[in-house]
Amino acid sequence: MLTILLGILEEGFVYAVMALGVYITYKILDFPDLSVDGTFPLGSAVTAVLIIAGVNPVLTLIISFFVGALAGIITGIIHVKFKVRDLLSGIIVMTALYSINLRIAGKANVAIFSKDSIFDNPFLESFIPEKVKPFLVTIILFLILFIMKLILDLYLKTKSGYLLRAVGDNETIVTSLAKDKGTVKIIGLAIANAFVALAGSIYCQKNGFFEISSGTGTIVIGLASVIIGINLFQKFTRIKKTTAVIFGSVIYKACVSIAISFGMAAQDLRLITSILFLAILIVSYDRKRRVKTNARA
Repeated sequence: MLTILLGILEEGFVYAVMALGVYITYKILDFPDLSVDGTFPLGSAVTAVLIIAGVNPVLTLIISFFVGALAGIITGIIHVKFKVRDLLSGIIVMTALYSINLRIAGKANVAIFSKDSIFDNPFLESFIPEKVKPFLVTIILFLILFIMKLILDLYLKTKSGYLLRAVGDNETIVTSLAKDKGTVKIIGLAIANAFVALAGSIYCQKNGFFEISSGTGTIVIGLASVIIGINLFQKFTRIKKTTAVIFGSVIYKACVSIAISFGMAAQDLRLITSILFLAILIVSYDRKRRVKTNARA
């Protein structure tokens, strides 16, 4: 039971980092960014290649973060500068990244089992009691997630963060402040994809390999985490939305784990994801419809 719980938390924490990025595009920018399906394995591919080359695992997290930001900037430029629709911009970058990821990694699968990762830290292990060592991976993942959440919360309180929110709510306000709404969108997409690529880097180091198809369905998992978290905790005003997204990611992974425990095969994971996401959307839209109906009444 403890092993299952730790597995849920670990997977939930990894995808929560990604979900924070999706939260920026989906809830703040109102931008359907499908490029995250390519950005996630991008971070994974960069990490695998760098670790094999002997680069410090911690440094690969930072590099993956900025490489993901670059992918987000490209998506933003295609949309803002070339006037391509938001959905198509994401699809174009996602498609291109599939080939780019293969170019970076050299092949569809790259194993790094024999290499050190952020979870192999003799210095950290020397300070941790033997009883706590089984929880080391979970603790490291939680610390990374906590740091990234804190950074995002602090950013959203800055002038740039407020402009980012304004673009999603009312672009006219940004224009009236003599700010370029297009630039703000590009910044938002850069930050969002940076978080997604970072999650891909963590995923690669946790599982010990890069796999080209690891990003398939990333956007669905991210959206499900955001929608679950926001809808379940919307009445709890003291809980920040970024915190709600993290809870949503863990709850989502718990639901998938429960479905598998009831006899569904591992190859049915995508089917489980689709069904669960559909159920979430139906419940979410039904709740919004009821709220609008009550407001009119």
